[in-house]
Amino acid sequence: MWTAGDGALVTESLGDARTFRTRWAQLATASANVFSTAEWTDVWWRHFGAGMALELTSLRNAAGETLAVLPLVRERRGPIGIVRFAGHGVADELGPVCAPADREAATVALAGADGDVLIAERLRSDWPRAALHASVVHEAESPVIALAAHGTWDEYLAARSSNFRQQVRRRARKLERGLELRYRLSADPDRLDADFDTLVALHRARWGDESSALRGTREAFHREFAALALERGWLRLWIAEVAGVPVAAWYGFRFAGIESYYQSGRDPDWDRHAVGAGILEHSIREAFADGMREYRLLRGDESYKRRYATSIETVLTVARGHSATGRALVSGVELLAARPRGRRLVSRLAG
Repeated sequence: MWTAGDGALVTESLGDARTFRTRWAQLATASANVFSTAEWTDVWWRHFGAGMALELTSLRNAAGETLAVLPLVRERRGPIGIVRFAGHGVADELGPVCAPADREAATVALAGADGDVLIAERLRSDWPRAALHASVVHEAESPVIALAAHGTWDEYLAARSSNFRQQVRRRARKLERGLELRYRLSADPDRLDADFDTLVALHRARWGDESSALRGTREAFHREFAALALERGWLRLWIAEVAGVPVAAWYGFRFAGIESYYQSGRDPDWDRHAVGAGILEHSIREAFADGMREYRLLRGDESYKRRYATSIETVLTVARGHSATGRALVSGVELLAARPRGRRLVSRLAG
């Protein structure tokens, strides 16, 4: 037990947490982060949890109210015990599952996690991480479109440059009127496997061996999570078709008023028609039309994301050494990250 302010805050193990799902769902909604859901953790654990120990911990106040869930895993790398968030590697944003008002208390609880090293991947940059006394070992851009601040798609376009506005409108006319391109949202459970096949095929057509985002275990993970997300009403899988032939796909999530763009693909033979930009712009228009308050382009410093974003947020990976061995490891990672050749390696280590 530790005390903050005038009340005692207690951490306790949740075991398998099967009786805790309702409160976890409430906290995930308050966090506005689809990657903080119990569903994401469950599916991740089945596909990536080998060799780790899952530790689900709750934080509650003196009145017995649960303020946060800390979904953590423990693993050993040689002699070093590492504590990390469940979901790492495939999630674009992680952290304790809680409302923004309880982030500081949850951070203090996280700092108390045992282990040689605590690695907290992909915390939002506005997270009150000072209580962790941790070192930043990696930072990545995560651009955002503030939908609520603009109100409508047309108001958003009006706030952009005239060149951007003209390109977007010209592209929509060309694709939807000239080529008769149609956008179809995957909403039929019986058709989801085939639609996901289309996404994977178009992603590989565009990226080939450059991307492993939808290959191997990651593909299996996303297929399972997409099916769950469809059941929950969170899945957004758009397919762009010309005369019934798929030419582009967009894969993401809609959760707690947030639209998140996760992956996409397109047929390179249609690049001259900018079908990739077309399906992205369609997804943004739909998010505006349905009253979403924010559109997250998620991690990546690609120039096209900057063109659409209204702000450039970041996510941070921080590390804290608890033991002498752990502190030495963190110091070594910091030194590596300071060197140009080491940054890519640290980025991979950060998940």
